[in-house]
Formats: sequence, C-alpha cells, structure tokens
Amino acid sequence: MMMTSFKRARSEEQRTQRRRMILDTTAAMLAEMPVAHVSLNELSRRVGLAKSNVLRYFESREAVLLELLDAASQEWLEQLHDALTAAVNPNASPAERGDQLAGTLAISLTGRPVLCDLISTQAAVLEHNVSPQLAAQYKRAAIASVGVLARLILQHVPELGERDAQRLAVATILVTSAVWTHARPAAAMLAAYEADPSLASMRFDFTTTLRETLEVLTTGLLARPSR
Repeated sequence: MMMTSFKRARSEEQRTQRRRMILDTTAAMLAEMPVAHVSLNELSRRVGLAKSNVLRYFESREAVLLELLDAASQEWLEQLHDALTAAVNPNASPAERGDQLAGTLAISLTGRPVLCDLISTQAAVLEHNVSPQLAAQYKRAAIASVGVLARLILQHVPELGERDAQRLAVATILVTSAVWTHARPAAAMLAAYEADPSLASMRFDFTTTLRETLEVLTTGLLARPSR
C-alpha cells in the first residue's frame, strides 16, 4: 500500500477526522491480533500515512492504545449497568447477590477480549512510552471509570459500603489483567499440559477463574467487620 502524500490538517474538524481514522484503524487491528502485535509501522501502512505523520496526532503507539482502552472501558460500563440489573436479584441475600455480581462481571468481560487484552498490557506496556501529561490524563480517566464501576457494585451490594465497593472495583481490574494473561499460555505450555495431565491444575479458564476469584473477594469484603 502506497503512503498518501501528507497534507497538514487545516481545521480542528480535519484533525479530529484524522485522529478518528487512526483510532478506527487500530481498533480494527485489535480485532485481528493481540495488542503485542500492533506496531506503529503496520498502523501507518494501513492508515496510509508515514509513521512521522501518524505521530503528529498521537505521541506514540501506546497513546493510541490508551485512548482505545478508555473508550472500551466506558462502553463496557455503559452496558454493564443493564447486565447487572438483569442478573442480580435484589431480594437475594448479600452473599447471593455478591456471587451474582461476580458472575456477571466475569461473563461481561469474557465477551470483551480486546478490552481484557488492553487491560492486561496497561501497566507493563501501555504506560511506558507516554509523556507525563498524557499519563496524568489517562489516569484521571481510569479513576473515573473505577468510580463508575464502584457505584454499580454498591447499587447491587450496598452492604459493602463505599470503601469496599471501591476496593472491589479496583481488584476487578487487577484480577482481570492477571487472569487474562495466565489464561492464554504460550504454545510450549499448552504442549506441556497435553503431555502431562498432572499439570492441568495450572491451566486456567478465564471466565471460571475470574468469577471464582471475584466471588472470594466479595465474600471476604462482606465478612469484614464494619469500620
């Protein structure tokens, strides 16, 4: 694919259109490949701009991916509201509602592999090649998203209280990151599991492991003495 001759965007509308094109192209790439395989070179080729011109709109590959992570998080939270309303029985006991909450969170995240992949690379990769200004901007957005999740949790399990609802919201993101990585073992590990069934206990299913871990965390928080 030939690079198009670059013409500087003259208006804010043109700049917005080009940013949108870069974001949409990256999102399409993420539907085809994991985050680790999304390179600036391939993105530039698909967009039809030189790499230096792509960097006029985003300071790095990681900046593009962080913006997509924020957008994917917001979309997930918007749909999670209805999913929790449908799944959590308001007449059930706190423990039962906690399990229903955990199960719904696990299922909803399973249905969003791109979001999970972005979450799993956030701290180790995406936050390592951005300016302090962009890092602060992203962290403010992340804090806002955690706040939304905490309020959804509190709505369905108010017995947790605000502090522990916030803790569970943060833990949901951290556990998702860890479980997603471990639930996608390398080819060598898959071969080892097949060759030696005794290793099966170390092979994790994402949905099941995430649900069970969130159930344990929720039960533990509900059992804590009020402070």
